[in-house]
Amino acid sequence: MNFQSLKVKEINHYIDQVKVEEYVKYIPLLENDERESVKKIGKKLEKRYAKLLGEKERVQKLWVYENKLFDAGYKIIAGIDEAGRGPLAGPVVAAAVVLPENVFIEGINDSKKISLKKREVLFKIITQKALGIGIGIIDNETIDQINILNATKMAMKRAVQKLSKSPQYLLIDAVHLADINIKQTGINKGDSLSISIAAASIIAKVTRDRIMDRFHKIYPQYSFINHKGYGTKEHYENIQKYGLSPIHRKSFLKNIIGDRKNENQSWKL
Repeated sequence: MNFQSLKVKEINHYIDQVKVEEYVKYIPLLENDERESVKKIGKKLEKRYAKLLGEKERVQKLWVYENKLFDAGYKIIAGIDEAGRGPLAGPVVAAAVVLPENVFIEGINDSKKISLKKREVLFKIITQKALGIGIGIIDNETIDQINILNATKMAMKRAVQKLSKSPQYLLIDAVHLADINIKQTGINKGDSLSISIAAASIIAKVTRDRIMDRFHKIYPQYSFINHKGYGTKEHYENIQKYGLSPIHRKSFLKNIIGDRKNENQSWKL
């Protein structure tokens, strides 16, 4: 490519059509150009390319657990994570995700470390690239009956069962599933250490957030769209004002319910 015959505007237009992975072919040509404005374009591409290499190195480290299992002969490895163990309302949602070997997903990470907008983008990419995705949802009434830990495990098992192909190995974020006949490893902070678990954390989080956004339309007085059911000041104030909705977890709100009953005030259920 002969950039010397092109104006700066034309060079920028050309570069806009080039993938970052291909920048390495053009950086020397741009930086050796006599025009300072063109040299600056080359420097800018060099920074973008270096950033991409750093991101690829970071993501590659997330494949450590999966690569060991691939080397051991396992072909279908599912990462499992949940969203919604802590909120005062709504379901707990688990996701199981099977990724193709060594796929690169730029920006993938623990869902809690990613902005809402970035999670939505990654949700779409993961959905497109994954070999399989299963989702398990357990409602607030079941959570109250069997407790949140057991409900979380139930959601995870349902997510595994909904995969189109049964996995040969499970990588799970900090949980062990005792009554499922699949080899598994629980990894503390797995959503920051395993790419499959990170992918599952994003699928679970976005799925649950969308559920809570729908509940907001049914119960707008609680502002679920803002806090997704977590115990924010706004949420507690709305509970005190309007009582419990049908999707609140009563087992999480015993102190508030008890206080209201002790005050001989009617509690809205």
